[in-house]
Amino acid sequence: MSSQRIERHKLIDRAFHWVMAAAMFALLITGFAPKLGISFEWLLVHWVAGLLLSLIVLGHIIRALFWQSLRSMWFTASDATAVSSLLGKGDAAKPGKYSLAQRLMHHAVTFFCLAAIATGLVMMAKIDSPLWTRDPYLISAETWGLVYVLHGLAALIFVSLIVLHVYFAIRPEKLFYLRAMAFGWISRDEMTANHDPALWTDHTPRREGQS
Repeated sequence: MSSQRIERHKLIDRAFHWVMAAAMFALLITGFAPKLGISFEWLLVHWVAGLLLSLIVLGHIIRALFWQSLRSMWFTASDATAVSSLLGKGDAAKPGKYSLAQRLMHHAVTFFCLAAIATGLVMMAKIDSPLWTRDPYLISAETWGLVYVLHGLAALIFVSLIVLHVYFAIRPEKLFYLRAMAFGWISRDEMTANHDPALWTDHTPRREGQS
């Protein structure tokens, strides 16, 4: 294997990923455990983790808009060839920095994460905190019901997305992506075997032993 390393994820993006993961697990545990009859003081941890997730996502959106290339992650018309391949109609071309599956997963996480955050922030009107006073009459009773349904649905779908994400992250042939999210790099051989170097325009070569 070539000793030349290609930077796939910068430190700030890896930190975002793992802090976001921790916040999501905290939210899911504190959200579902009481429903399973596990009693503990969960509310404070839940809304603090929710605020943390909101701030992280906001920071990520700002970074993606001004310091990253949205085109490398977003689904575009040029992905029609890859979709045709998945349907058995042709050979898939190697992707750029992110594969079609990775981009579709990103879209799903983005949509349901924003849905959970939006409904969660509205639900925080029902609790007291050092930062605000509760106002359960902010919206009508019917609207509260819709907010709870959407929030719960987003949470349930998140469980499925996390299971799917972890499954593919620990598959032997995909472990180099997990290593990249932990340490930031993949080898040049791994890049050329799985990606089109001509479409991966923002890579930075790094030699063995460099931090």
